[in-house]
Amino acid sequence: MNEATEKDPQIIRQKLNHDTAKIAWSALHEHQQQQSVITVSVDLDLIDVACEFTLDNHEQVKTWLEQAKIEKVSDDQAQAWLAVDRELWAVVVAPWILVQEPKPGMN
Repeated sequence: MNEATEKDPQIIRQKLNHDTAKIAWSALHEHQQQQSVITVSVDLDLIDVACEFTLDNHEQVKTWLEQAKIEKVSDDQAQAWLAVDRELWAVVVAPWILVQEPKPGMN
């Protein structure tokens, strides 16, 4: 991407949508131990959240944190996902990996 497209929300959304995939938690568990995995509430759109991270929208990210709509994956959650090797939607927004459980009925 060039400088003009790096801040174009539509282009960012397209790239993030392309880079989003389902992945087994076991493949991400080591990143959680480095505290770089953030879980996104199922009532938010994962791509919207990733866009706001990419665009450094600190106010929106702060609001979601305060509302507990996004948070670092806890050790308890990580262990529960590891026990069943839960499949999650994931997208990398360096240095973070954003994950979200599939919406009910969308597995």
